[in-house]
Amino acid sequence: MKLTPDAEQKLYFQDYKPQALLADVKHIPLKKHRALEGWFMEHLRLSEGKVEGLDKPFELRQLSLSKAEAHRLNAFHIHPKRTQDELWCVIEGRLKVWLVDVRQDSATCGNKRPFILDSEEPALLYIPSGVAHGYKAGPKGATLLYAMNDQFNLQDPNEGRLPWDYFGQDLWEEDKG
Repeated sequence: MKLTPDAEQKLYFQDYKPQALLADVKHIPLKKHRALEGWFMEHLRLSEGKVEGLDKPFELRQLSLSKAEAHRLNAFHIHPKRTQDELWCVIEGRLKVWLVDVRQDSATCGNKRPFILDSEEPALLYIPSGVAHGYKAGPKGATLLYAMNDQFNLQDPNEGRLPWDYFGQDLWEEDKG
């Protein structure tokens, strides 16, 4: 089919390739039991230092909540001083999460992967140390419940930051297609 020169120049095709893998990252869907009167969901089942569905030990050291207003961009964080793995779960609203493996010795170093965390389809997202992470809240904002296997230390914070656009501004662009 022949297109106008202008349309031909601006035409692009969406990419449907499988998402990049990130070593040790795990997305674990949760079950939301719904009823007319409301719903119930188990967030974590812990047994002998392990989280059900996670294949490695996870000693819960801190549980936190974070509220993001609509369209809030919070990126990028990394925990380089000490091991700090995190388990994220959106309990209200929606987040677009980007993970980027910056672990020098990782087989998936340099890989980037987006995840949509949505309270209507709850899931745990396991983020291992060395994986840069950030999010953008949806149009109604979001509440994030997250578990960590390290505690925040005000005297020696393990909250490294990379610029929001370090991996490219296009990660956060709105899908208008």
